Amino acid sequence: MKKNTCLMTTRKIILLCASLLLWLRGECWGFYGHRSINYYAAFLLPPSLLAFYKPHLDYLSRHSVDPDMRRYLLAEEGPRHYIDIDRYGSYPYRELPRRWDSAAARYGTDTLQARGIVPWWVPQVQRRLTDAFKTGDKGRILKLSAEIGHYIADAHVPLHACSNHNGQHTGQQGIHGLWESRIPELVAGTEWSFMMGRASYIPDPSAFIWDRVLESALAADSVLAIERAVSRRFRPAEKWGWEDRNGKTQRQYSASFTRAYNRALGGMVERRFRQSIFAVASFWYTAWVDAGQPDPDALSKKPMPPDDKEELQKLTEAWRGGEMKGRTED
Repeated sequence: MKKNTCLMTTRKIILLCASLLLWLRGECWGFYGHRSINYYAAFLLPPSLLAFYKPHLDYLSRHSVDPDMRRYLLAEEGPRHYIDIDRYGSYPYRELPRRWDSAAARYGTDTLQARGIVPWWVPQVQRRLTDAFKTGDKGRILKLSAEIGHYIADAHVPLHACSNHNGQHTGQQGIHGLWESRIPELVAGTEWSFMMGRASYIPDPSAFIWDRVLESALAADSVLAIERAVSRRFRPAEKWGWEDRNGKTQRQYSASFTRAYNRALGGMVERRFRQSIFAVASFWYTAWVDAGQPDPDALSKKPMPPDDKEELQKLTEAWRGGEMKGRTED
């Protein structure tokens, strides 16, 4: 028990340090959160599979944000991160077919792309990951593991399943970053627990991710309504503050308002964060099982291909250029 406690304390310190470093660099929760989720997901895997992933934790964390960086390069990347499911009627959106071909036949691919495709995209990446395990392509296994972790985690965010994704229709601009960035950066490293069970096999990955999207959609109204209620208790000078980020003084939600909002949410952000970790680990485990459980030790012995420096340079340059293609805050 003492050993496990020390291990968790060490991980919390790592998480807190990561939060502070990313804060200083001015990066959003997308970077901080996705890196942390992929990191912790590996520890939910069975020992033999953990032995394969563990030496590459840095890779899995760093490349978890490639999909976000790709949004500054490719317009078609954006819809893979969200779905405005409220534009398809009312919960549980039975008129929206869960099969891509059926949905495309009813609404057209242009409409589906415009409203977001994350629940259809995750199973597609999952099939690619399974194929990579089957062929023993170590580099592709790690790349796809890192990237599917990003999309799965996005599906767990309520405002990624809502057309009012940044409160732009209700005068709540900034709520997207408040929920998924400000709260975790402020409290995750010191207040959240990442002790949880082991990854599980997912018999139907498509149904699984649709369930998570529907949970997100169901919570979206509460995310917005609770922020309005908490805001009524704070004067503007109390709700907002100024903090240095990346050498610049920027307006930011105050720590007191952020903590009050987090308490009013009843631990929702932590629960979705933890559920994301479990889901990512379970998708990795499922891909390995569906591939026939190839020997992790044999995979580990294969050489790790070098990063595609040209692709990484393009992503980095596009991201630093600061102009996201498509809509923002998703």
